[in-house]
Amino acid sequence: MRLPTTVTALLSLATLSLTTLPATADVVGKVGVDWVGNDIIVEAIPDPKVQGVTCHLAYFDRSLIDRLSQGNWFEDPSYSAVDCTRTGPITLGDIDKGRDGEAVFSEGRSLIFKSLKLTRIYDAKNNALIYLAHASEVTQGSGKMSLSVVPLP
Repeated sequence: MRLPTTVTALLSLATLSLTTLPATADVVGKVGVDWVGNDIIVEAIPDPKVQGVTCHLAYFDRSLIDRLSQGNWFEDPSYSAVDCTRTGPITLGDIDKGRDGEAVFSEGRSLIFKSLKLTRIYDAKNNALIYLAHASEVTQGSGKMSLSVVPLP
């Protein structure tokens, strides 16, 4: 069976974006929020290009019961929170210093169309690193975001 060109292109793009992001996340917390099994997951993500900075990303994880009752099986909400802190001596690696920043981490939030991303932006004027947690959707953008700033020594 041959997939349509647009589906093949989307799958290739999704695979490429996942393979180019070297950061790994460790689950450090899981908080139950209701009786149907929905949880808030907290992950620790060390910045792979900035030694001494670790971000903690929190997001909503839907339960099987919630997925069955809502009918939207393949998608999680876009809400997230991030806080990044100095966890050792900070050493800047070869980071992107452009205005668009650089992806640090990405995790799928739906089958193909949505991902939760952590982007690093270098603020040279204020000598700081800005970390932005945001949803990225193919069909429409999302205004749901969270921000954390780490001052540089």
